[in-house]
Amino acid sequence: MRVLIATTATSAGAEAEHAAADFLKQQGLVLLEQNFRSRYGEIDLILRQGKTLVFVEVRLRSNPNFGSAAESITYAKQRKLVRTAQFFLAERGMNQQACSCRFDAVLFGGAGISWIQNAFDARV
Repeated sequence: MRVLIATTATSAGAEAEHAAADFLKQQGLVLLEQNFRSRYGEIDLILRQGKTLVFVEVRLRSNPNFGSAAESITYAKQRKLVRTAQFFLAERGMNQQACSCRFDAVLFGGAGISWIQNAFDARV
C-alpha cells in the first residue's frame, strides 16, 4: 500500500485517490476512470468488479475535530455522485436500470484505510 506524504490538501487528496485506486486494484477491481467530471460533480474513481460498475468516493481526514471521513459524505454529496454516475452511464449509452452499479467509499483516517462497499444507494 502506498504511504501518503503530501504538502498541501490538494496533493494529499490526489495521493489518497491514487492509494485508493492501488488498494482496490489489489482487491481485484479494474480501474476504468479517475476523476470523472460532469456538470453535476466529480467521481473520484470508477471501477469494474465483475459485471458491476463501482463508483467510489475517496475521503481523507487527518483531523477528526471536523468529523470523520464517512460523515463528510453528506446527503447533498451523495446526490451529486448519483447524478454524475447517471451522466456517466448516459454518456456511454448504458441503461442504468440494466446496469449493476454500486457506490462505495474508501476512507483514510486515524485507523488507516477503510473500504465501505454499498456506502449508499442511488435512491438518494
